[in-house]
Amino acid sequence: KQLTLGEKVSLLSGRDIWNTVPIERLGIPSITMTDGPHGVRATAPEVGRKLGKVTAFPTGISMGASWNTDLVEQVGQALGEETRGMDCDILLGPCVNIVRDPRGGRDFETFSEDPFLSGRTAVAYIKGVQSRGVGTSLKHFAANNYEVERNRASSNVDERTLREIYLTQFEMAVKEAQPWTAMCSHNRINRTYASQNDHLQNEILKGEWGFRGAVISDWGANHTVFESIAGGLDLEMPGPAKYYTLLMEAIETWQIEPARIDAAARRVLRLVLQSGRMDGKVSKGAINTPAHQRLARQLAEESITLLKNEGDLLPLGKNVKSIAVIGPNASDAVIEGGGSSCVPPLYRVSPLDALREDLGEKVTIEFEPGCDNIDQPFTVPPSWLKGGLHGEFFESADFSGKPMDVRDGFGPHFWWHIAWNQMKIRPLSMRWTGTLNVPQDGSYLLSVHHIAGIRLFLDGKPVLESEAPEGLTRE
Repeated sequence: KQLTLGEKVSLLSGRDIWNTVPIERLGIPSITMTDGPHGVRATAPEVGRKLGKVTAFPTGISMGASWNTDLVEQVGQALGEETRGMDCDILLGPCVNIVRDPRGGRDFETFSEDPFLSGRTAVAYIKGVQSRGVGTSLKHFAANNYEVERNRASSNVDERTLREIYLTQFEMAVKEAQPWTAMCSHNRINRTYASQNDHLQNEILKGEWGFRGAVISDWGANHTVFESIAGGLDLEMPGPAKYYTLLMEAIETWQIEPARIDAAARRVLRLVLQSGRMDGKVSKGAINTPAHQRLARQLAEESITLLKNEGDLLPLGKNVKSIAVIGPNASDAVIEGGGSSCVPPLYRVSPLDALREDLGEKVTIEFEPGCDNIDQPFTVPPSWLKGGLHGEFFESADFSGKPMDVRDGFGPHFWWHIAWNQMKIRPLSMRWTGTLNVPQDGSYLLSVHHIAGIRLFLDGKPVLESEAPEGLTRE
């Protein structure tokens, strides 16, 4: 009741990429979110989150494959501790969307193709994380099972199929574990965007299931000024506000009732209270402890399924004289996909390296990659950039003057535009420098994914230049 209308509106969008807006006049702090779900993403020194050596846990698909909800709950507890250890309040997971096509770009993040297994795993995960005073974000609500054209495609599905396959696991998680937040998906459901889908967010999630948390948008998934608030969205992310900058005008012109604003603001304030930030009672955290490492290994082991073992060849013993190792993943040690959930491990041991170390000279090991598993130039491995990249930010177009900000620790893949609050300054220029060490001589194809003009130098010599318009990539 003490909040002004403007202050209520300000609560409904982020301050920046990860933080909510504080109301200093009333002592209301901001809270910080961080990417998950199988580790606290800390791959670049971005605004609002710190860099740290966190535990890379097995992915969601591995959690589901373990069929061990007790273990998943323990992993959730460890994830909660790591989230707090990185000074964050909400871990953006679990992802519970149904795996319906093996080519799905985010299949590795989610649990299963089965709604019941996904639901039971999600309940355990949420209870584990939130037992440490850290919030979760049940995502992506709903029917988000693909990445191609996800920002405008429509998942057209009848009510029975929606309820029995695509919503079951969400319902179980909400009713049994009460996640602090639910994240709406990018796509449309039956031609209405998830972020403004009254049937899903108001009637089902908040009405039928009794969800008390806040509905937040996936980053950039809100598309309207007031229709999304009316449809059940409470918090537009990321900030600063994109559409909700016009929300005051929508209220003043009677396009949306103030009561809707109150309801959304109340849910965001509940998050602040739950976090402990309001009264200074924030739980303690820890990152990459020996206990967390053991949990990660145990989950990895329990996620493995042995289909057959003819002749008792496994475990490998004295009767094996030679082994043929075939396939690119044997030497690359791929443990997860990319994107927002990417948590690079502190070290990797590939299956090929492990076999060579374990069997030594006792067994002949022959390796053939057979093929590659990429359809575009791969991301430079972090080991090729020892110490990472040094970043400088200039308030000029030609790097003149002193840098406004300087940061170290950038890896080969990062989102530069969330690294600095000054991203809207014009003109601007940024420079990253580092040392590239390739493992062997040969021909290499270099590419840069970017949204503005770029120049790439090797040993001070220009090798690539592109003035790509915003939104395009040039190689």
